[in-house]
Amino acid sequence: MSREESQKKKVFDAEAASFLMKELRGNVGSGTTRSYEWRVSQMKALLKLMDENEDHIVDALRSDLDKPPLETVVYEVGMLRNSCEVVLKELKHWMMPEKVKTAIATFPSSAEIVPEPLGVVLVISAWNYPFLLSLDPVVGAIAAGNAVVLKPSEISPATSSLLAKLLEKYMDNSFIRVVEGEVDETTALLQQKWDKIFYTGNGRVGRIVMTAAAKHLTPVVLELGGKSPVVVDSNVNLQVTARRIISGKWGLNNGQACISPDYVITTKNYAPKLVDALKTELENSYGKSPLESKDLSRIVNSNHFARLTKLLDDAKVSGKIVYGGEKDESKLRIAPTLLLDVPRDSLIMGEEIFGPLLPIITVNKLEESIDVINSGTKPLAAYLFTTDNKFKEQFVKTVSAGGMLVNDTALHLVVHTLPFGGVGDSGTGAYHGKFSFDAFTHKKAVLYRSFMGDASIRYPPYTNTKLRLMKALIGGGILNIIRALLGRS
Repeated sequence: MSREESQKKKVFDAEAASFLMKELRGNVGSGTTRSYEWRVSQMKALLKLMDENEDHIVDALRSDLDKPPLETVVYEVGMLRNSCEVVLKELKHWMMPEKVKTAIATFPSSAEIVPEPLGVVLVISAWNYPFLLSLDPVVGAIAAGNAVVLKPSEISPATSSLLAKLLEKYMDNSFIRVVEGEVDETTALLQQKWDKIFYTGNGRVGRIVMTAAAKHLTPVVLELGGKSPVVVDSNVNLQVTARRIISGKWGLNNGQACISPDYVITTKNYAPKLVDALKTELENSYGKSPLESKDLSRIVNSNHFARLTKLLDDAKVSGKIVYGGEKDESKLRIAPTLLLDVPRDSLIMGEEIFGPLLPIITVNKLEESIDVINSGTKPLAAYLFTTDNKFKEQFVKTVSAGGMLVNDTALHLVVHTLPFGGVGDSGTGAYHGKFSFDAFTHKKAVLYRSFMGDASIRYPPYTNTKLRLMKALIGGGILNIIRALLGRS
């Protein structure tokens, strides 16, 4: 950056953040974002943005993560396009007030639940899916009629820069803004009073976001992560199971995804067969030299490379590698790695891996897997491969997770009729489809009454007869009211 460009680039501090907030609040006061037409126009603008810039988006993600074009086109651009199209199809219905029944105590009356925008919201996104995880929440915020400020992750700088340029060009900047930067800029934004904050990332920063939000009583959605388990029964199609684990682990940004399988649990007897199947399918997918594969993303930066290296070098697991383990620090590449019989007190089992390492834990009976999972924090996703309906029902009933998938991995993410979000340490709140609209909407309760049917029993002076009638009305039921009128209650 030249000196002239540096001078031109203004510092974004608390004062700038406050000015931005005042400007957006003033603009929102016009009521423009509440209209169906404005919301639809912004969805169409996002679709146009993607149609005209897919190559630029692919290039940005290649620069940030060396992400394979297929993963970008399908899992980032494709999924965002689907989100926009669902909004265009369903928004008119979502915006309609919902008629609800009223109580006899308010007769005659009618009531409805009116969805209204929260106001001005902040979206802080993550680096691993920097296009999708930035704009998918923005889709929900716009669909709900809000003004929105997006703070992309500085760890994916090429995508962050592209987002700033594209949203400025295609979107209505009176209500939609991008703020680039690092910790200082994020801190300045968090000092403002937002109507909602949507954060995607890790639990450590999630706690910082929640603490900042608490000062203003701002509600939050926290999309975090956790150690998502995969339980494998011995009665499954082994080749398909191995492929689907590989797709969800290494086929999603080389394990750098919040819903990636974090570890596998299977029985001691079945583990060797599963390992052999995974080895075969990994070689089929990425060849004998996976560090050279163009179908695997690289590790995002040197800090994460060092973190993953530390997990592998732990004395408790260094001798447990049964496949992979190759590293190239100069290219920030780590090969798909399988580790068998990993101790549960090892470093790799103490934190979310977020990388291409897959520990396998063995148990004597598969039912023990439920206790292993439930002994830790609640994961964002839990996966089970089995044809045993009884065990499937037990697993679904007793394992708590943000989402669950039987006989596959990660695909629940693409079903817009399912809420996507965590529970406990893996997050709070949910989005996708109608759930995105709801995440940024206040459901306002409205009761309508006429001047007819005005009863004196609610007004002083209070008598025993009025007390009986009021108790009957509140309790509900015609019989109770008749008895009260007859003095029998």
